Amino acid sequence: MSEVQARGPFLPAFDSAILRLAKGSEANQVASGRAFFSGGGDLLKSGKRWLAPFSAAALCLTAWGAAAAEQGLWERDKLTGDWGGARSALENRGVVVTLDYIGETLSIQRGGLHRGTTYEGRLDGIINTDLEKLIGWTGGSTHVRAFQIHKHRHNAADLVGSIADPSNIDATPATRLFTAWFQQDFGKFASIRVGQLAADDEFLVSATAGGLINGTFGWAAMTAANLPSGGAAYPLATPGARLQVNLTESFSLLAGAFSGDPAGKRCYDDNPDANPQICNKHGTTFSFSGGTFWIGEAQYQLNQGKDATGLASAYKIGAWRHTGNRFADQHFGDDGTGTGTLVSLANEPPLPFNHTDNWGIYGVIDQMLWRADGRSVSVFVRGGASPSDRNLVSRYIDGGVGFKGLLASRPDDTLTFGVAHSKISKDAAALDQDILALNGPPYPIRSAETVYELSYIVQIAPWWTIQPDIQYIVRPGGGIPHPDDGSKTVGNAFVIGARTTINF
Repeated sequence: MSEVQARGPFLPAFDSAILRLAKGSEANQVASGRAFFSGGGDLLKSGKRWLAPFSAAALCLTAWGAAAAEQGLWERDKLTGDWGGARSALENRGVVVTLDYIGETLSIQRGGLHRGTTYEGRLDGIINTDLEKLIGWTGGSTHVRAFQIHKHRHNAADLVGSIADPSNIDATPATRLFTAWFQQDFGKFASIRVGQLAADDEFLVSATAGGLINGTFGWAAMTAANLPSGGAAYPLATPGARLQVNLTESFSLLAGAFSGDPAGKRCYDDNPDANPQICNKHGTTFSFSGGTFWIGEAQYQLNQGKDATGLASAYKIGAWRHTGNRFADQHFGDDGTGTGTLVSLANEPPLPFNHTDNWGIYGVIDQMLWRADGRSVSVFVRGGASPSDRNLVSRYIDGGVGFKGLLASRPDDTLTFGVAHSKISKDAAALDQDILALNGPPYPIRSAETVYELSYIVQIAPWWTIQPDIQYIVRPGGGIPHPDDGSKTVGNAFVIGARTTINF
């Protein structure tokens, strides 16, 4: 069978068109680009769900057709292969295009607010450019990332009622821009990045914790629960800037400044409980309101390269400050008389008592303990603290262990176990005690929320993983009253599920 027969009649034309885009004249590239983005805009505007199966089918057909001429389906890095050489040609010109899909189902088997099973999916598209290869701009690069997020009915957080979201892809269904930035490198010494940024891309990161699904092992509850609209982190990035200075090969300093509230200026004017992801539904609010979120981090890292043979390690210490003025006191409110008299929130005062400024400190340890023949064992610990009077979570710590290649016959699989503990601030607990004293028992006093998670990533192919997951969440919300029976707390939640990730 010839290559053309194996690939089908339309695939050579597809490859030829892509190659012309990658290798052709500038005029052809501009014309092709206009046609592509014009059609893509119409597709996004239509928002029709029935387009998804056709898009998936097209991608699968492309992958199947290219299989005869490229690396085998189960050996290639990406499902759709090299597009008949087009992908490599684009990369040689400095353009790297990636498309991933994550689909997961989580089932609350016991406890939480309600039992139930959820499905959530995220299509993740990224275009990175090396401007030196593309146009001769030394040290320049750009990045654009967008999501199409969808779910069936509820998500796991709705059913569990926890501070820590059981899923790190959970978000309001939407097609949204996430990050878009320009970076200028100054040799190996420094770089500056400006645009729409996400703090959780570079700050408070543990590589070993990345093997877990619960959101708190990424942008931890000590920031996600305390910052306006969750802070400049998934799924809401904000305008900002980041400076990195590499003092030595191993020691770096990072500093970032981000817009204080990614939801935008008017999100909470009429409804203090508004959903910030609805206010900034498509990631194009580009908010400059709510003060400034400043964060700095010192990093000491060894053996981080792909070909490193020593034990990888990362030690980080950081601090953040937020200059906003809407950090509501966790215990007291304003009685509304104009005298500035504070009363317990248990008495339902008409006005909140807002603090100006907020801050926190944190540290990260990520240490490999053993490595051999591509297999390894690593541990991580992260912790931090924030003021008790204006934050729900005043103390936080998580930690765990990751095994890459636990079984010698499965060297690319990863097993990760993690524990995260979010301490409810003493001021929030004092409010519960006031409510108990005012209304009488029974009424629970919030204390802390603890998450246990065990997750196993099965590497089916370089482009495909399946990840079964088990979580047990103790005292969801720190021990909040159950909305159906205020005399009881929300029960400990047992969550099981699985995730699949495909790199197209």
